[in-house]
Amino acid sequence: MKKIAERSVLLALTVTLSTALSGCNKDIIDTNYTFKKAIIVIGNEKIDVNIKQWRDFDGDQMQVTDEHGQVYLTHSANVLLLKK
Repeated sequence: MKKIAERSVLLALTVTLSTALSGCNKDIIDTNYTFKKAIIVIGNEKIDVNIKQWRDFDGDQMQVTDEHGQVYLTHSANVLLLKK
């Protein structure tokens, strides 16, 4: 009976950790990325923005909000994030 209880606790811990880590957006593990500028390509136009906030989504989408509140949602291949 004791082994069953130990296995149940281990299974619950494993499920909890895997759920928490699989749904993270670079916040669970110490990988907080800070960028100040972005170059966003829309069609033939390149837009240079100062980043207020950015977020990546499951798949390949990225959302960048500039310092004026303008939100850009595009494929991550169209965004270059810069630290400087």
